[in-house]
Amino acid sequence: MPLYEIIIISVALAMDAFTIAVACGLCMSKVTGRQTFRLALSFGLFQGLMPLLGWAAGLTVKSMVELYAPWISFLLLSFVGGKMIYESFQKDDSCDVDKDPTTGFSLIFLSVATSLDALAVGLSFSILDYPIVMPSVLIGITAFVLTAIGIQLGRKFSAASRYSHIAELVGGIVLIMIGLKLLLQ
Repeated sequence: MPLYEIIIISVALAMDAFTIAVACGLCMSKVTGRQTFRLALSFGLFQGLMPLLGWAAGLTVKSMVELYAPWISFLLLSFVGGKMIYESFQKDDSCDVDKDPTTGFSLIFLSVATSLDALAVGLSFSILDYPIVMPSVLIGITAFVLTAIGIQLGRKFSAASRYSHIAELVGGIVLIMIGLKLLLQ
């Protein structure tokens, strides 16, 4: 898989993390450098580790599904992309300024929730026999950077929340298009 496709996938996968980070920045009464780093590190680690887990899981079923690999990859990427598109149209008015989402169970929950799509991408990579280490590292770094940017955008510009759904929508469309490209190859 060419590097530019891995970069596109990395950015598309990081859109969930970016959107949640913007929301966190909007909802928190004060955002410190420590909170920004903690959220970005957690999202980046989970986004980077989930493709490895998906890839390892894919090795166990690879021989059973090799013939259908392009279809499975297309369906997985389309499902993840469709979920992102659907969520881009959902309105989330929940904002608790007294709660810090960068600590405890909230941090773990958000990290897992934003990285489940990366698990499916890792599974697709395994089935298609693509290497995973470099894409996984790139996915993690991209999520880290976009999360840090997102929380700071949310902190600085409350109006940015109106546009965060667009990033998630575009990310979903890109994943579906990549899945379609894999199917047609």
